[in-house]
Amino acid sequence: MSEFIKPYNNDPFVGHLATPVTASAFTRTWLLNLPIYRKNLSPLLRGLEIGMAHGYFLLGPFYTFGPLRNSEVALLSGLISTFGLIIILTAALTMYGIVSFEDEGAPDPLQTSQGWTNFTAGFFVGAAGGAGFGYLLIMNAAFIL
Repeated sequence: MSEFIKPYNNDPFVGHLATPVTASAFTRTWLLNLPIYRKNLSPLLRGLEIGMAHGYFLLGPFYTFGPLRNSEVALLSGLISTFGLIIILTAALTMYGIVSFEDEGAPDPLQTSQGWTNFTAGFFVGAAGGAGFGYLLIMNAAFIL
């Protein structure tokens, strides 16, 4: 097993082990294709794509497992709960950006204060849109299927 798991860059003082999973080209390619790491996307579009995915999948647990799951308003209460969580997440992203980034020259525009603000705005719009789209799909499932 020791021939497969080695210290990262053969430096035993780095707190990372290079395993066949973490050091593979497939894993690096997969991670670099995530929207947060794509260099050719603006921060606004990165936030929009991440927000759409999160808003879409956050609706399901609130609708399925929420306290009103057996009532007629389960879907609407799930949507409202999802919007509430999206607002909380957007506030957390805003606070993180305020304390973490400055406007000094960063290689990635996302690592600046303005870039993070655009990312947060994109996240909010995308998450609200994704939740709304999920709501419409579930609401009209009888017509779609």
